[in-house]
Amino acid sequence: MSITAQLTEDIKTAMKAKDTVALNTVRSLKSALKYAAIEKHGADGELDDADSIVVIRREIKKRQDSVAQYETAQRPELAEVEKAEIAVLEKYLPAAMSQAELEKLVTDAIAESGATTKKDMGKVMKLLQERAAGRVDGKTLSTEVNKRLS
Repeated sequence: MSITAQLTEDIKTAMKAKDTVALNTVRSLKSALKYAAIEKHGADGELDDADSIVVIRREIKKRQDSVAQYETAQRPELAEVEKAEIAVLEKYLPAAMSQAELEKLVTDAIAESGATTKKDMGKVMKLLQERAAGRVDGKTLSTEVNKRLS
C-alpha cells in the first residue's frame, strides 16, 4: 500500500478513535505531500514513496526544531504535543538501519568513491543518500562520514 493510501486509511481510523493528535498530524502530512506533489509534478501529480519519505523527514525535522524551541522557552506542554506528532510521523518511515549496516554502507561508499579527505565528502554523501533510501537521516550519515574521513 502506498503512503498516500495508508494516510487516507489512518485518517479514517483516527476519526473513529477520536484521536485528535493523530488526526491533525496525518492531515497535515497529507497536505504537505500534496503540496510537494503539485510543486514537483503539477496539479494532478503524485509522489512516489521515495519522495514521500523525504517530505516525512522534513516534517519530522520541523517538529524536532519546534520541540527544541519550546523546551528553551520553558513550554513543556507544547513540546509534548510536538513529540507526540513526531511519534505519529515516524510510523510512515521505513525501518531504521542498524549501526552495523550503516558502518558497512559508509565504508563501501568511501571505498567506491575513492574519498580520502573531507573535501570528498559531497561525493560520498550523494552515494549514501541514494543507497540509504530514507532509512537513515542525513545528519547521522554526515556524522558517520566525518568520523571516517577525518
